[in-house]
Amino acid sequence: MSARAGVLITGTEVLSGIIADRNGPWLSERLREIGVDAAQIVIVGDRRSDMLAALRFMAAEGLDVIVTSGGLGPTADDLTAEIVGQFCRREMVLDTALEARIGEILAPMLKRWPGLDPEAIRHSNRKQAVIPQGATVIDPVGTAPGLVVTPARGDGPTVVVLPGPPRELHPMWAAALLTEAFRAATAGATTYRTRILRLFGIPESAIADTLRAASEAGIDLDSLEVTTCLRRGEIEIATRYEPAVEHVYDAFADFVRRRHADSLFSEDGSTIDEQVAALLGGRTIAVAESCTGGLMAARLTDRPGSSAYFKGGLVVYSNDAKVALAGIDPDLIERHGAVSTEVAEALADGAIERLDATIGVGITGIAGPGGATAGKPVGLVCFSVHERGGEGITRSVNLPGGRVDVRDRATVVAMHLLRRLLLGSRSPEPARGERRNEKSRCGSGASPE
Repeated sequence: MSARAGVLITGTEVLSGIIADRNGPWLSERLREIGVDAAQIVIVGDRRSDMLAALRFMAAEGLDVIVTSGGLGPTADDLTAEIVGQFCRREMVLDTALEARIGEILAPMLKRWPGLDPEAIRHSNRKQAVIPQGATVIDPVGTAPGLVVTPARGDGPTVVVLPGPPRELHPMWAAALLTEAFRAATAGATTYRTRILRLFGIPESAIADTLRAASEAGIDLDSLEVTTCLRRGEIEIATRYEPAVEHVYDAFADFVRRRHADSLFSEDGSTIDEQVAALLGGRTIAVAESCTGGLMAARLTDRPGSSAYFKGGLVVYSNDAKVALAGIDPDLIERHGAVSTEVAEALADGAIERLDATIGVGITGIAGPGGATAGKPVGLVCFSVHERGGEGITRSVNLPGGRVDVRDRATVVAMHLLRRLLLGSRSPEPARGERRNEKSRCGSGASPE
């Protein structure tokens, strides 16, 4: 069995939600990268009893390493070093060399703010140089040092103590990995491989059924750690395993591939955004969107190098904007309604012409209750993706959820339609369930889930 670790995030501001925890998931991922099984993430406030109870709970679970984040500042509520010393049964002592190092760090600050009382600053920061006896010190990036503390009696987990700010924690984590104490505690680390399959257009219940079927077919899923996640209409199957059972994962991936050939769009973990960017092949793209309010444009630009293929976006929420900015014929809106496949097609064409792009994307829909009718409910979104002078796909879907969900999921659907268009333009055979210049009447489409 691999070395196992827990992550303890401290801070009442994190526990209460004032600050979102970014360190827990980051540390968990870093632990897995070095073959250490991250078993738990626990968040506690700045209370002695709760911090100590969390450490003892993790120790009782047989963890080899505990990584803490936060609580290393100069104020009275910064208790982590003291509590870890108590947990490891080590006396707290003043490290004079560390005190001098912190003084060097503070010197430029005292010059910038000459009105500060130097002695008061040194006194408050002297607290940061009081550490558990025998601890390995990790040089601070800010003013707070990190620590690696082993239990005095050798009968418990080693504790890595890191500051809360990510800009300090990240480089100090790298330094902690090099310490002898950490290496000894994680001597049982193994090698993990992680593979991700991504599917679109099916419910999570279908994957649950697939897992049952795979097990019944004799695939030893117990030797794999398989997790599934439904996110924005996509299913992510993440599998972690040790190299010795690579053949089991291969059998599992092949089972999913055969069972969900129409829905599996990524076998190497690549995202739909990455695939669309790679498939563009020198073509440019522009969008004209209504209900998504610029989210599609933001998504297309959220990658390095997007300026090479993204020409721009038109946010045309009102009918007047559709006419003035995207060049939509007002009679078309009058005949079919702003939320229609006809207007979606015109928006895609307008984006191509107004922004001189190769490919246009048009999105119009009803994200909130204000514009809903009996025939066009909340969640109805019409899409069109066209290549200048070439192929096109137009369809409508009914997306679940409130305004935020509908807008977010609409960008996912649009990205998948783009991928299908791009694959179709380079392949003589469209995928099953698709056809060239595909079009469905607005309101007749089903949710992609």
